[in-house]
Amino acid sequence: MNQKILEYRPPRIAILLLVTGGTLHLFTPLGDRPVLVSSFFAASLGLFGFSIMMWAWWQFKKRQVAICPTDHTKHLITGGIYRFTRNPMYLGMLFMLVGVAAWFGTTPFFAAAAAFFLIIQLVFCPYEERKLLAAFGRDYSAYRMEVRRWI
Repeated sequence: MNQKILEYRPPRIAILLLVTGGTLHLFTPLGDRPVLVSSFFAASLGLFGFSIMMWAWWQFKKRQVAICPTDHTKHLITGGIYRFTRNPMYLGMLFMLVGVAAWFGTTPFFAAAAAFFLIIQLVFCPYEERKLLAAFGRDYSAYRMEVRRWI
């Protein structure tokens, strides 16, 4: 099952979960009880997430590193945003999903964000960590000891 999930890219998973959450929000009673959250706060979360993701993407682009988690990795990036989190692109997507959830304030959107976190935490992160350890050995091991997976 995990191998099947790896065939999908995390942005596609996030979009699928967002669409599913939106559908449940619109067509089930789960969307009837919004939690009141400031629109400014919700938008700030989403913008913050987008900024983190784009900073990480730019670092990959600059070093010509493949963004797809299953592609071969040529360089270990440990600077910039990667000094604070080993998974800034995933963290950014998660913040964007939480921002949408906060904006609408209903269970389906919060469930979508939680499902995304679990898929990344349980499938993508372990896969990528094994791959990076095999490719970069001690360098990745040392980096992993210094920088947390999330924040």
